Amino acid sequence: MNNSDYALEIKNLSISFGGLKAVNDLSFYIKKKEIFGLIGPNGAGKTTVFNCITQFYIPDTGEVLFSTNKGTVENLVGQKVHNIIRKGLVRTFQNVEYVGDLSLIDNVKIGATDQFTSNFFGSLFCSKKSRREEARAEEDAIKYMKYMGIESFKDMMADSVPFGVLKKMELARALMSNPTLLILDEPAAGLNDQETEELAHTIHQIRDDFGCTILLVEHDMPLVMGICDRICAINFGQFLACGTPEVIQKDRSVQEAYLGVSEEEDHE
Repeated sequence: MNNSDYALEIKNLSISFGGLKAVNDLSFYIKKKEIFGLIGPNGAGKTTVFNCITQFYIPDTGEVLFSTNKGTVENLVGQKVHNIIRKGLVRTFQNVEYVGDLSLIDNVKIGATDQFTSNFFGSLFCSKKSRREEARAEEDAIKYMKYMGIESFKDMMADSVPFGVLKKMELARALMSNPTLLILDEPAAGLNDQETEELAHTIHQIRDDFGCTILLVEHDMPLVMGICDRICAINFGQFLACGTPEVIQKDRSVQEAYLGVSEEEDHE
C-alpha cells in the first residue's frame, strides 16, 4: 500500500522510563478512514503509545508520521501538543476531562480554542473578530451537541449531568477541533451495555459522517472486535500481531498474552 493512504504511521517507536522499556521498537500503520484498535493487557504500553503519538511523551527513538489536515505528512516527534491539535489530531481521555462549574456547552466550546486567532487584547475588549469567533464556536457547539443527542443538557453545569452525557460531551468537544484522526482512550469505560452499544454506533457514524480516521484503545473486547477494521496487539511495549479482528482472535501469541489462553489449554 502507498504511504499516501496512511493516516498515521508509527516507525520503530521506543521509550524508556528509569531504564524500563515501556515501548520497544514498535511499528504499525493506520489507513485513512479506518477504525483501528490498539489492544494489550494492563501494562502493555497502550497509553504510553498514545502519549507518544500526541507528544505528551517524547519518544527516545522512532517516528510518528501523520497525514495532516493540510495534506502534508509530518513527523510529530518534538512538536507542541497544541500545534498537533491544529493539524487535525485530537484525543479523548480515559477519565473524562471537564470543568464542573461550567455549563456543558461551555465545556464543548473549549474544543474550539485552538482555532481562535484573536489576540489577548482582542478577547479582553471584545473586538469584532473576537465576537465573531465566539459566535461561531457557540453555533458549532450546538451543532455537535445536537449530533451527539445532548443539546437538552447544554445549559446544565457539567457536575450535574450523568456520566454517559459527559462521555458524549467529550466527543462533541473533540469534533469542535475538526479532527482528521480521532484517538479514543477507553471510551467505553464506565458505560453500561446499552450505552456501549450506542457508542459503537456513534464511532461508526463519526467515521462515516466526518471522514475521520479513528484510533481506539479499549478493554471491552466485544466492542473492539465488533467495530474495528484492523487491530494491533502489543505486550510489554512490543508488537505481537496486526490484522482483522478474525486474524487477531486466532493468533496464538495474542490469545496467550491477552485473551487468557494458557499453555495447558493449548495442549488439551
